[in-house]
Amino acid sequence: MHKNDILRNTIKKYAKVYFKFNKNKKNLKKYIPVSGKVLNEDDLGNLIDASLDMWLTAGRFNDEFEKELAEFLHVRYVLSSNSGSSANLLALSALTSYKLGDKQIKKGEEVITVASSFPTTVNPIIQLGLVPVFVDCKLDTCNIDENKIEEAITDKTKAIFIAHTLGNPFNLGKVLKICKKYNLWLIEDSCDALGAMYKNKKIGTVGHVGTFSFYPAHHITMGEGGAVVTNDSLLYKIMMSFRDWGRDCCCKPGKDNSCGKRFSMHCGNLPLGYDHKYTYSHIGYNLKITDFQAAIGLSQLKKLPAFLYKRQENAQYLKNKLLDLKKYFLFQRKEKLATSSFFGFLLTIKQNDKFIKQQLVEFLEKNGVGTRQLFAGNILRQPMMTENQIPIRIGKSSLLLSNELTENEYRWLPNTEYVMNNSFWIGVYPALGKKDMNKISKLIHSFISKY
Repeated sequence: MHKNDILRNTIKKYAKVYFKFNKNKKNLKKYIPVSGKVLNEDDLGNLIDASLDMWLTAGRFNDEFEKELAEFLHVRYVLSSNSGSSANLLALSALTSYKLGDKQIKKGEEVITVASSFPTTVNPIIQLGLVPVFVDCKLDTCNIDENKIEEAITDKTKAIFIAHTLGNPFNLGKVLKICKKYNLWLIEDSCDALGAMYKNKKIGTVGHVGTFSFYPAHHITMGEGGAVVTNDSLLYKIMMSFRDWGRDCCCKPGKDNSCGKRFSMHCGNLPLGYDHKYTYSHIGYNLKITDFQAAIGLSQLKKLPAFLYKRQENAQYLKNKLLDLKKYFLFQRKEKLATSSFFGFLLTIKQNDKFIKQQLVEFLEKNGVGTRQLFAGNILRQPMMTENQIPIRIGKSSLLLSNELTENEYRWLPNTEYVMNNSFWIGVYPALGKKDMNKISKLIHSFISKY
């Protein structure tokens, strides 16, 4: 073995020893968070390994991460990004490219989404000058109501951009049929659904583009990070362009003239042979990750099957402990042929004259159990919408301005309104176990017994 390799391995070895020695001690008063990163000495070892390279942008670890994620998902192309939110922006930006010809989405055209959404699914639609068309969700899945999509479609509708809520796949079969019938693009926001399945396919690989997030709350983490995936070679190249400053060249960092035509192309109104490395075909961004992030993501990816198993085990165990309370709760239903990856465990309170969500959430938080809302609730009620004049549509309605909505318009989304007022979720991430699920169950039972 080369002397440098011996030294590198020695550094990694002692870094791992340091990690084990300095693991955070358990708090005597334990709080059960809804999510969190699950890291070990292997993650630190990879991080140290990458730092010793001193390659500060995406490099060998990123190449390997993209390759292994593609193998896990059974998809042709994976492109890393600096966040899941950026992945969403890249996915929709790609569909606005002139390189798509007649399939290009142009400003003022419409994208169907769901009102019970996370902001960064909706934000790119607005940021790119498109019109978001909001459809109601279903109470039993909290996913888009696929039966209400067709009535929202007009001749301006060009895409459907929706998330798999809390890792629970929406009805991909029905949505795909609609996309094919009306020749629409489908973007699967799979940021909360890594590892979930529909039929025999991984979520995120069924539509034209899928997106993922590797923020610490997600199924694997690299701190900040995300990815876009596709089986379409043209979309892949377009997304790479948007991610890398909008450039036309697709050489990886540190590489030149991969195509052999660097000084022989004629693009735009540039002189013949102008350096292709400095030719820009899109109004792009710089949304790359560093190799440090990729190194952690790579080691996390090896643990993903175990993480998924633990999430499913925790969710099923907790559901079994709470089934006797089905008089009070609606549990999230999964679609036929779907398998959830359980980003969290969703509870929707049924109408009753005993308690409301706010009381239960405050009780759980006070007693050491973390809770979260179903993201933005009804996103149309958020200040981002009510304080800005954003052209929108709700279902089959005519065009409205977001800051002029009245209570009457909100009532066009009855299930979204109900979810906003009655749904919340709790954690089932891999660092938790049966002891934590038992505590959660006992507290919920205790709360209801008082009424």
